[in-house]
Amino acid sequence: MVALGAVIAILLGFALFYGLKGKKKSIDSSMKSSENRTCKSDSGKSTDIIIVGAGVAGSALAYTLGKDGRRVHVIERDLRQPDRIIHLVTDKHVAADCVSDIDAQNVYGYALYKGGKSTKLSYPLGSFNSNVAGRSFHHGRFVQRMREKAASLPNVRMEQGTVTSLLERNGTIKGVEYKTKTGEKHTAYAPLTVVCDGCCSNLRRNLCNPKVGIPSCFVGLALENCKLPFANHGHVVLAEPSPILFYPISSTEIRWQNLHLSCFENCYRSPATEKGNMRTMPNRSMPAAPYPTPGALLMGDAFNMRHPLTGGGMTVALSDVILLRDLLRPLHSLDNAYSLCKYFESFYTLRKPVASTINTLAGALHKVFSTSSDPAREEMRQACFEYLRLGVAVYGVGRLLIPFPSPKRLWIGARLISDASGIIFPIIKAEGITQMFFPVAVPAYYRAPPVK
Repeated sequence: MVALGAVIAILLGFALFYGLKGKKKSIDSSMKSSENRTCKSDSGKSTDIIIVGAGVAGSALAYTLGKDGRRVHVIERDLRQPDRIIHLVTDKHVAADCVSDIDAQNVYGYALYKGGKSTKLSYPLGSFNSNVAGRSFHHGRFVQRMREKAASLPNVRMEQGTVTSLLERNGTIKGVEYKTKTGEKHTAYAPLTVVCDGCCSNLRRNLCNPKVGIPSCFVGLALENCKLPFANHGHVVLAEPSPILFYPISSTEIRWQNLHLSCFENCYRSPATEKGNMRTMPNRSMPAAPYPTPGALLMGDAFNMRHPLTGGGMTVALSDVILLRDLLRPLHSLDNAYSLCKYFESFYTLRKPVASTINTLAGALHKVFSTSSDPAREEMRQACFEYLRLGVAVYGVGRLLIPFPSPKRLWIGARLISDASGIIFPIIKAEGITQMFFPVAVPAYYRAPPVK
């Protein structure tokens, strides 16, 4: 099982990366135009949907719903270009054309290194054309392009402000209270509020049971004017005690990232530490455990996080955006909050197969790729490196039994299976076994749009 996690997570994981430092590109004119648009928040009629946060999830959702004719009010704490350490995995999503002029690099696969040996794997294209490739780029540039596209729509208002609380009345979320960049207090009302204010969300506790784990943290920096052994590929070095990643983020820059386990305490105190061109950030994980709440919905890292080694967070967020768009399209009115809340239970169920698979594989791969004093765990790591296309646990046991099984090898093989189960089963349990493997058995899977 861990083997399956390692194989698929690797193949998914390094298709698209984007980095930590971007060239400044001003979108002040489009933002100012967007902020100046009339939005009579107090009436509750001029806005269909409030989106808290304009990261990738919030910006993509605003643009997607705006294109569908919804009147959207986006409130983002800081509209300056982000400077963060994050990964992206996406292709043929709503955000695909936002990488066209930000010096994004094609990525066709990855190279894996361990103990002086290396192997190169290409992404399986399946039914896609041979010219399909991943993209690696600067995170900040990508987010600004997403915000620019959303703000360019006449029915999307993007405003810089800090949402301080959700406005609740008789158990229903009616809107938000926020402070503008000048410190003025305002309220905004809408039938639906989507909270996607990131990994450090201060609103999620009202809408879910947040069990945030920090299994490790990583350190990253940008290297200029250097080349990788394999062009247009991500590079993974199975070093000790944890993997080191290299991948291009522009035509002249390579990003180096170390999943640095020993900096846990410093990362826990500070979400991000800047030392010159270096960044350190905690690796957070949080299963999706929402409280169905009339008038509100959680999305993005505010809702669900996984280990960033595979870069799957963006895939989950954009997949959720498309799913929510499709669920909203049949609805002409969003005014019946209770019916809408019942309907959105299908969102939480329908997203599970994709989201839970990526979450499980990310967590499992991180544990498999990190070094351990346990011989069984190290055998699993070596097996994963040597033969990715077969089940890692099964292949690892096979390695131990050939050419002949000794008592020691049999013991390590049993420990390997035990350790593999200990890695994968807790993650699957946290994600929800029924929703992940048997979503059709959940009644919400068949939930029909409410008819007014």
